[in-house]
Amino acid sequence: MDKREFRLRGEMSTEDGERSGSLKEVVTDENILKIHKMILNDRKLKLNEIVDILRISTECVHQNIHEYLGMRGFV
Repeated sequence: MDKREFRLRGEMSTEDGERSGSLKEVVTDENILKIHKMILNDRKLKLNEIVDILRISTECVHQNIHEYLGMRGFV
């Protein structure tokens, strides 16, 4: 993870987290908060960057942004 990803995730630890080869398809309060924090920290952040950082599907990120955060102008 580079410095940008570390900052965007709001990580406080340098320990390796749980890893999985597959993308998660869940909408959780935790993911909604993480995505909101990431967007507020970097308004130029791209959808695919969020997908890569959080390891959740594009559809899930899109749903979090548009339905749960009400951010209509974000792509």
